[in-house]
Amino acid sequence: MAEAKANKRVNDDLVEALRGIVGDRLSTTDAVLGHHGRDETYHTPHPPDVVVFPEATEEVSRIVSLCAEREIPVIPFGTGTSLEGHVAALNGGVCIDLTRMNEVIRVNAEDMDVTVQAGVTRKQLNKHLRDTGLFFPVDPGADASLGGMTATRASGTTTVRYGAMRENVLALTVVLADGRIIKTSRRARKSAAGYDLTRLFVGSEGTLGVITEVTLRLYGIPEAISAAICPFPDLASAVNTSIRTIQMGVGVARIELMDEVQMEAINKHSNLDYPLQPTLLFEFHGSEAGVVEQAETVQAIAAEFDASEFRWETKTEDRNRLWQARHDAYYACMALRPGAKGFSTDVCVPISRLTECIIETRRDIDETGLMAPIVGHVGDGNFHVIVVMDFENADEVARAKAFNERLVTRALAMDGTCTGEHGIGHGKIEFLTAEHGEAVSVMRALKMAIDPMNIMNPGKIVRL
Repeated sequence: MAEAKANKRVNDDLVEALRGIVGDRLSTTDAVLGHHGRDETYHTPHPPDVVVFPEATEEVSRIVSLCAEREIPVIPFGTGTSLEGHVAALNGGVCIDLTRMNEVIRVNAEDMDVTVQAGVTRKQLNKHLRDTGLFFPVDPGADASLGGMTATRASGTTTVRYGAMRENVLALTVVLADGRIIKTSRRARKSAAGYDLTRLFVGSEGTLGVITEVTLRLYGIPEAISAAICPFPDLASAVNTSIRTIQMGVGVARIELMDEVQMEAINKHSNLDYPLQPTLLFEFHGSEAGVVEQAETVQAIAAEFDASEFRWETKTEDRNRLWQARHDAYYACMALRPGAKGFSTDVCVPISRLTECIIETRRDIDETGLMAPIVGHVGDGNFHVIVVMDFENADEVARAKAFNERLVTRALAMDGTCTGEHGIGHGKIEFLTAEHGEAVSVMRALKMAIDPMNIMNPGKIVRL
């Protein structure tokens, strides 16, 4: 029902009405529309009809109210780094670009929390906090907006110690589909007052409302930080080391896996000389003595699994270079095959099944003949296969999509999930049904109750 209604195109009257709210902070040029209709993936771009750039929650409210009156789709936009077609305007409509809403509203240093507008990026926030002794740890790699990270329930390399956005969002300001403004919670660290609306909107991908402000937990900057890189003779040894580390309760801050193909890619891309073997990257946070103890424990575990060395990176510049190489893994993969693009998969399984899942996946890759390095946040059971391919080659695309379906099926059979951190968007709707079954009907009922006209990012997560 609502899908058909939402398919109306934006007309000149609405554009002028929007201009009355945001003035010249509006665009209908092809270049701007094209930029806002695509993300970092292979999904077909779908540009909106108009892009607006509000600077306050009240402006967002007025914009959404106008769209609600005309049943025009509304698509929130952060930095465009999502990976499952989240920002595609499948039915046209109005894109609300939140990048101008980039104010750090309030730092509560004593309470270790901060309130920001949704367009503030994680790097911007940590730069703002650098003299407070506090930092925000969730690190998905890209310098994404905190509103976008909240909307997609992002996580990343530090999740094993600090948790994902789900654990670190305390409260939200949200503009609903009819233009109403709500606050989902107060700043208290816990509450039993009513439904947990904060958790409802974390991971909602813009389908229930537009997140305009976010209150986040902060953490003290560790007294000591050290990192290590550790190659292994085979994938199983590397993954088993990470599993044993978690099971022993070592408070490691990051454990990242890169297979030998990925190591070759980052060596070439970042001008490094690490061994071309399955490799774990570790980072340890804490007191001077605590960091040494953690590292020695992990080094002993790695030795049990035949690690060939445990190379320390204690200088800040060396650690930064190491983690920058990890964050550049996607672009390093693209450099392996100039002109190709990447198709990034994203599954997560219980850590007891992780070795089995990764080994079966590597075998599947080799049998399929794809160029597909493996990289992952193995401390929490999440890993990615980055398929490097020619999107104009129909056979290659078909093989990659069939591989991804097998990978998701494998993860679900191990009681895992089709997405550990990328979200559903419109790219994984069918997998969501396979994972949750009848529970999807409850998600659909929530969507229809909060957004009965289906104007909020229609076609994402659930279909109506």
